[in-house]
Amino acid sequence: MRRRGPLMGYMTVEEHSSTRLHLKRSPGIRSWSLLVGIASVGLAAAYYSSDSLLWKLFYVAGCLFVAMQNMEEWEEAVFDKTKDLIELKTFSLYALVLTLWRKGQEKVVLDLTQLCDICIKEEKVRYLGKGYLLMLRLAAGFSYPLTQSATLGGRNDVELVAALLKRFLGLEELQQSRQQEEEAQHGEEEDSLDSSSDSDGEADKL
Repeated sequence: MRRRGPLMGYMTVEEHSSTRLHLKRSPGIRSWSLLVGIASVGLAAAYYSSDSLLWKLFYVAGCLFVAMQNMEEWEEAVFDKTKDLIELKTFSLYALVLTLWRKGQEKVVLDLTQLCDICIKEEKVRYLGKGYLLMLRLAAGFSYPLTQSATLGGRNDVELVAALLKRFLGLEELQQSRQQEEEAQHGEEEDSLDSSSDSDGEADKL
């Protein structure tokens, strides 16, 4: 069974089945508003300027370049249980233009079996306040962000995505079983120490 539905603010669900979860993220209203605003400044400067056509083109191109530099990226995350892989894709319009259409997309592949936890990280976004994003914690000891840019405002949308991922991957059950195993192992070690102490005490009496 496949379902599609929005998770507003952070990522949207493109595909959701028992073995595959596909999440996407596109630049938000803030990015597009910034693009239009900065581009409008360049167009206005070119329109009202008495400079040559070359300078007017420079005004417009410069403002567009700055606007694209500040835009959020298109991002995708695919969790595939059949392949035991996590694919994280990032598409940057700024990088595409900067490299003359040679490079604009990056792809990172992680081992799904190594994923042990998902947590929320708080970041300070310059001039805009706090932002939140999800971090993928791997058994190797390092973490990788689910998205390269944080979502601004409340963390409710990020918590929704985190809960969806934990349910899909069964991380809560896995963490509970690991905790039970650690508690059982700890109890066996304490019993072993107690029995060792009792044996030493009996030896002293003899």
